[in-house]
Amino acid sequence: MKKAGIADLVLHGGYAPQWLVKRMINLSKNIFSIIVDECGPSQALVRLSSPIFFQAFSNVLGFDWNSSGSTTVTCNTLKQGLKEVDLGIKGAGGKGKYSRMAKGEIGEICHEFELPEEDVKRIRYASKMAAKVDNTAIQDGHQLYHHAIFISNDGDWTVVQQGMNPDKKMARRYHWLSKDIKDFVDEPHQGIVGERIQKVLNMTAHESKEAREISVEIIGDGVNRFRRLYDSLRTNQKLITEWINKKDDIIPDVERNYDSYSVKLGRMNWKAVEKAWKLEPQNYEDLLAVEGVGPATIRGLALVSELIYGNAPSWKDPVKYSFAYGGKDGVPFPVDRKAMDFSINLLEEAINRAKLGDREKYSSLRHLADWRRKMEEI
Repeated sequence: MKKAGIADLVLHGGYAPQWLVKRMINLSKNIFSIIVDECGPSQALVRLSSPIFFQAFSNVLGFDWNSSGSTTVTCNTLKQGLKEVDLGIKGAGGKGKYSRMAKGEIGEICHEFELPEEDVKRIRYASKMAAKVDNTAIQDGHQLYHHAIFISNDGDWTVVQQGMNPDKKMARRYHWLSKDIKDFVDEPHQGIVGERIQKVLNMTAHESKEAREISVEIIGDGVNRFRRLYDSLRTNQKLITEWINKKDDIIPDVERNYDSYSVKLGRMNWKAVEKAWKLEPQNYEDLLAVEGVGPATIRGLALVSELIYGNAPSWKDPVKYSFAYGGKDGVPFPVDRKAMDFSINLLEEAINRAKLGDREKYSSLRHLADWRRKMEEI
């Protein structure tokens, strides 16, 4: 079964100090230079798309395992590091206003890699849909504020983006990989990592397949019919628990607890619904791609599908850490600058020797990794 990847992270304020950012850029550049030299650009994207690899990578650069900054600064330092070397991988987007620059940067990267215009359109569409899915099709209370996409010279891509829930002071990270996506609305994410599990409307779950199909059919039936069905859910109805509680009067000393959930229907954008109906979407991805179709529309369609037609969507939340040199906040210990600089120099020496044909240090690093895995098995 394919897994969907999500990470819950604690929102941290402040900035990484410049002396650390400079080292992060050098270290990330050297790490990916070796990965690309060993595996190639596309496989480097596979590593980056893994939430577990990304978590370990950010910790090596100096982040707490559950810091929200581990996403934004790690992506930015890697993006900056990749600008300094020709590895066949470049990054676009970032946090806040930089996320909105992704479209233009994608065009620049594709032009640099001499990719055809079809690839530019395809990658821009992927960037847009990845954001639309995680903001709308997965409703977990986190609003996206960071979107980064890394592109290889053969047109592969991986997206790393993050949403924020300021009320809970939590952030959540989403990982995508082009090679593993059959479509954008059926289990599209890569890997799984997380901390908390909550009730989530997940229209990308395989279990939501019938609910997705019914949603498209409802749109095809016209705006007026959908409005009638939607309004019928908003009328006051007696709850079955009222009848059960009356029965409890017979046995007053028995305490009863009932599982339940409630979902705010939200404000429906009927103009967007009408626009979707006129465009005649052939599948759920087409529907989701319609401009203006947001969380309230998707939620309303899902609830009509479940409560009226009996096709329930998934309400299950699709939801492991490491330190190397310490954390930027001094947790669990302050960053060891000498150890970090030594590692940077070691990796640079290994890269330079490999370019001259001497791969002995590469082999030593590989043997060290094999030894670590064996120790973990003991």
